[in-house]
Amino acid sequence: MDFELDAFNKLLLETVGVGLIIATYPELDVRFRNQRVADWFPGFNEEEGSLCARLEAIDENALRAKLEAGGSYQTTIETKVRRRTHVLALTATRTSFASEPWVIVELQNDTKVRELESMIDSYAKMVERQNRQLKKEKERAEKLLLNIMPESVYEELKTFGVTTPQRYDEASILMLDFVGFTRISVEHDPSTVITELNDIFTSFDRIAEHQGCERIKTIGDAYVAVAGLPEPSADHAQAIARLALMCVRYLTRRNETHKIQWRCRVGLAPGPVIGSVVGIQKYVYDIFGPGVNLAARLEALAGPMEILMDEGMHRNLRTQFQIEDRGEAEVRGFGPQRIYRLLGSDDLAVSMEPLSAID
Repeated sequence: MDFELDAFNKLLLETVGVGLIIATYPELDVRFRNQRVADWFPGFNEEEGSLCARLEAIDENALRAKLEAGGSYQTTIETKVRRRTHVLALTATRTSFASEPWVIVELQNDTKVRELESMIDSYAKMVERQNRQLKKEKERAEKLLLNIMPESVYEELKTFGVTTPQRYDEASILMLDFVGFTRISVEHDPSTVITELNDIFTSFDRIAEHQGCERIKTIGDAYVAVAGLPEPSADHAQAIARLALMCVRYLTRRNETHKIQWRCRVGLAPGPVIGSVVGIQKYVYDIFGPGVNLAARLEALAGPMEILMDEGMHRNLRTQFQIEDRGEAEVRGFGPQRIYRLLGSDDLAVSMEPLSAID
């Protein structure tokens, strides 16, 4: 039977926005294709011929199985027209017309949809990458801030955007710097000096954390730590004394195997102190108070690998530590002061415990 359409119906089929193919069933011989199909498949000019031969992407067995079961066959076809690839969604269904079976194939151009989906997918991946990068930067910023201030202070800053200066009546301060650092920095390669200084300060940080102390800051070759803040501690003096002894012992053991010989001076003094974040754009957590100044003055009076303290620290430590009376000395800004030298702890095993982990 010849397949004929009147002019009006044919015009409708030619002007719809999809490609249409009408084929016989079960022969699957093409009897009609509209102009849109011809545009997408330039070789599809003849109206007669096998559907599966014309569109090789169709799986004939799967197509017949679907049509025989009364369902619809669906697949995707790609065709290239004038250097542009089009993605077509093909749907084939069985129908009856004039008491005869036919197959209607509808081709929907999904190119723009696919391009939009691809753009959305690319955008989603870009956003995901940016979110991962932002998360890394946030973690990096948090880690940096936690390196320059106590965690409780950081949490307050993160929550409220500001911090409240806190007074700590019971605290102990350590001031440490290195003998001959200027000479060391001149005589050795700068990168070597900085690498070794970084290793030493990192070890000091581990000891401080082990003893419940907080490293406040480093200034050049100076190392400043405190015990008794931000959380009050009844044994702050003992903690800072153990930190001082372990730092000296760490350097002593390190010097046995390293070319550069690092020797430190240490000053210890009791509080009270005020702790606060200083600065708006560049945050610095710092402590202030007479104890801070006294520890710095005592450190300046100390000899190589010597730990000095005042009478206040002596009263707190005399029953548990080995201490030597150094007599009176003039301390700038504080006048004559009784000075003591910290020699060791009665509990040497506890003092030496972290060194095995650090070395």
